[in-house]
Amino acid sequence: MGTPDFAVPVLKGLIENYEVIGVVSQPDKPVGRKGIMTPPPVAKVATDNNIKLFQPTKIRNEYEDILALEPDIIITCAYGQIIPKAILDYPKYGCINVHASLLPKLRGGAPIHHAIIDGYDKTGITIMYMDEKMDNGDIISQEEIKIEDSFTTEILHDKLSIMGRDLLLKTLPDIISGNIKPIKQNLVEVTFGYNISKEDEKIDFNKTSREVFNQVRGLNSWPVGYTLINGKRMKIYSVIVSNNNSDKLPGQITNIYKNGIGVKTGDGEVIITELQMEGKNKAIASTMVNNLDKNIIGLKLGE
Repeated sequence: MGTPDFAVPVLKGLIENYEVIGVVSQPDKPVGRKGIMTPPPVAKVATDNNIKLFQPTKIRNEYEDILALEPDIIITCAYGQIIPKAILDYPKYGCINVHASLLPKLRGGAPIHHAIIDGYDKTGITIMYMDEKMDNGDIISQEEIKIEDSFTTEILHDKLSIMGRDLLLKTLPDIISGNIKPIKQNLVEVTFGYNISKEDEKIDFNKTSREVFNQVRGLNSWPVGYTLINGKRMKIYSVIVSNNNSDKLPGQITNIYKNGIGVKTGDGEVIITELQMEGKNKAIASTMVNNLDKNIIGLKLGE
């Protein structure tokens, strides 16, 4: 059971090593300006491999055909719907989830984004049993990765996707043989990585420079953070933290440098180095600075 690109390596790894008798994915959705109905990445892999595919609109009401396959084990990875108890209780070896965080940290639908946005120094993959609560089940195995400053959500996503596949394939034989000792999650340590909201996408320059740096790369390359300049949207793909001082207020443009546009933060300054103006292509800021009106210095972003 899975839907986005993140779950594709997991499914392919299972296909190469086990008998996958069915795949459950979200329904097709319209994509692009023409609204062409497009299957999720996981659904396409299932079709390409001639595996029986289910795409229930609401799995809590549409699961009898899935159980009719009599699965020995169900693996979920970024599926996107709450699994009903009737499914959780069915397989002989249980329902196993591949989650992109070190649980109990960052339960929820956007743990990769939040690992960077919230300033975590490490994250990882958890293989766990599923229960009726979100990401609450017992932990079977974990593997961690250090979050480097060079990581964006896209980079971390791709690394964790492969790590999830490998850890699952390493763990499955022990699950099947019963050679595991699941660990209950420490509820005192629970944090959440809820889905990114529209409000989360707007860069908040009242934060510290480090927090702005984390927010920008945590939204790159989707959904991409933004601010407003003279009422027009400007997407921000990357910033660097500078050591320059300024008497401007948070959000005000401090200077136009050779490498980008300086903006005051809550405790210093960041320099926007890659951006996309509304209606324009993405650009390296250093290629634009010579054409920028110096009168924008002092202009407050976000308005």
